[in-house]
Amino acid sequence: MLSVNVGSAQAQPGGKGLPTGIGKQPVDHIDVRDPGPKHGGEGSGVTGDFIGDRQHHGGSLQALYAFAREELDGWQERLGRELPNGMFGENLTTQGIEVDAALIGERWAIGPEVVAVVTAPRIPCVTFAARMGEPGWLKTFAAHGLSGAYLAIETPGRISVGAEIEVLSRPDHDVVVPVVFEAFMGDLDAARHVLDAEVLHSVEHESLRRHVERRSAP
Repeated sequence: MLSVNVGSAQAQPGGKGLPTGIGKQPVDHIDVRDPGPKHGGEGSGVTGDFIGDRQHHGGSLQALYAFAREELDGWQERLGRELPNGMFGENLTTQGIEVDAALIGERWAIGPEVVAVVTAPRIPCVTFAARMGEPGWLKTFAAHGLSGAYLAIETPGRISVGAEIEVLSRPDHDVVVPVVFEAFMGDLDAARHVLDAEVLHSVEHESLRRHVERRSAP
């Protein structure tokens, strides 16, 4: 684990909208637990980490967000600017593990205490676009196709900088995080594959099913 990051409440750029915690800063360690439901729960799975828009972010299925330092380095080169750890709003800046190669349902041991489960890709939002300040950022990020991964907390505990990540188990299907990302970005073939595999939580599965129905309607 290269960096663990926590965000405090900050005003949106321009001062409009809900406060946001996307501007995360590195710390020595984080304590993580299941935050409960998106509506009425604790928000982030990281103690002390702020989430402003709890309608769309946080909850058990988005307890942690992991993004690879290798991907940040690639974006640094493309954009020609420095992107420090936490810049994409990630709680976990990883190194040496292919986050976007993870299967939905893959279980990770993170350090000696925490077990987490890969649940979904990160869907880029307007807050992320404002954070980056790059013209057309949402389309640019979506076109690249590697979003990082959300994680649920199976076993709570502490994650420190330098913690090892070990893949404990991989489910018996072929749906990796980018395929689900493509599905939610509008790729109907990917969406049908994800639905047929039945790998998503019921809420996300139903959301994707409705999306396919709308796109397929004559």
